[in-house]
Amino acid sequence: MAVAYLQPKDYVRTLPASTRYSEKDALAYTRWLATQHYENFQVVSFLLPKHLHQDFYNVYSFCRWADDLGDEIGDPQESLRLLAWWRQELVSLFENGEAAHPVFVALKITIERHGIPMQPFERLIQAFEHDQVVTRYQSFDEVLAYCVNSANPVGHLVLYLGGYNDPERQRLSDFTCSALQLANFWQDVAVDLKKDRVYLPLDLLARHGYTVEELFLLEFNERFRSVMMEAISVAEGLFRQGLPLVKMVDRRLSLDLDLFSRGGLKVLDKIRAQDYNVLACRPHISKVERVGILLQCLRRLLPL
Repeated sequence: MAVAYLQPKDYVRTLPASTRYSEKDALAYTRWLATQHYENFQVVSFLLPKHLHQDFYNVYSFCRWADDLGDEIGDPQESLRLLAWWRQELVSLFENGEAAHPVFVALKITIERHGIPMQPFERLIQAFEHDQVVTRYQSFDEVLAYCVNSANPVGHLVLYLGGYNDPERQRLSDFTCSALQLANFWQDVAVDLKKDRVYLPLDLLARHGYTVEELFLLEFNERFRSVMMEAISVAEGLFRQGLPLVKMVDRRLSLDLDLFSRGGLKVLDKIRAQDYNVLACRPHISKVERVGILLQCLRRLLPL
């Protein structure tokens, strides 16, 4: 049965439980979903080994669905119900080998091929559930604890696809993924406010004399500028700690890791370039800038 090519939020309730999808249809669907939307970079680069492309599409589609169930439903209680359903599908796959949803039909192939455990997938679901009930963070420690589930599992999944499962590479990946999450938070401060979410730590705001009330009024001033300067410094430090991972994986995967790190650092540079005012304008990396980052990464890669 062919899969309707719709975004998760558009047909989350339209998949009959009794429907079974062929591997061919499921793989075509995850490939379509992964290539329809990207922000700063495509899901895979042209230098990533071709035999891994479909696996990346399959993993991305799991993440995309979980993300949409958490962010696009518009009702926290309904999101929690749907995320519980998504977890049930995941558990069924790992415990019984059963997959009904097209994303899990495709993901089953990737999991078996690369020996991926359930934990990173389950931790991502935990993060999206967390978003439904927690909207404020007191300190950077709390924000980074959230990143343990919301971002770091993605890096572990990428490493599994590349054939790596050792603790040291995972540790370095955690720095990069947490940094990417922070860069996304700082890029989307105004976007998250519309969802009543504040990822800037409350003690950071207080330290610079800036209030949550001012934040929701989108008041840009010297105090907010100081908040963003410190927030960017924390993210940048994490990026620097994770960069050694680029030289610890094979050359093609290292390009993708370098691209994401440099892309995240570019987001931070863009915030600086607009004088830290993310309340008035969301920083964006243009196509020309993406090409420039790719060329820089290639130049760094060639001497390896």
